[in-house]
Amino acid sequence: MSVVTFVLTAAHAVVGSVWLGAMAYSIAVVQPRAARLLGLERYEELATVLGAGARWAVLGMCAALALTGAGLVALAYVDRSPGTGWLVLVVAKAVLFGCAATLFGYVSWRLWPARLFALPAELPSLHRAFRRAACALIALVGANMILGIAAHTVLS
Repeated sequence: MSVVTFVLTAAHAVVGSVWLGAMAYSIAVVQPRAARLLGLERYEELATVLGAGARWAVLGMCAALALTGAGLVALAYVDRSPGTGWLVLVVAKAVLFGCAATLFGYVSWRLWPARLFALPAELPSLHRAFRRAACALIALVGANMILGIAAHTVLS
């Protein structure tokens, strides 16, 4: 493994792990505890503060994942011919990443504005939509990481 491949692999794995870990911690620990402690109105204030600017951090992580992933694919073809199994895994990984990025865009540009301007009676259904989207994002990013490990194993 070249130094460039190592750096790209490490960066790709770390950024993906940070994204997955942050989402899992938020949905499993932060959100339930904050909702219990603060009540609905104050919880919404906290969610707004926590969410402010987070879109750009996540988009930055998506860009880093896309760039490091593209670099790793290019290097795989420079170093050797990866084979059909590897290609299938990488294409599946790219499709899942596209789904995750699209879902994040939906949450960021559709659900968040709806939540910010929602009436109190509308919040429970929005909370359910956010939870479904968060679980789907965790599943997509987690599956993406598993496919990456499988692709690395096939290539090795």
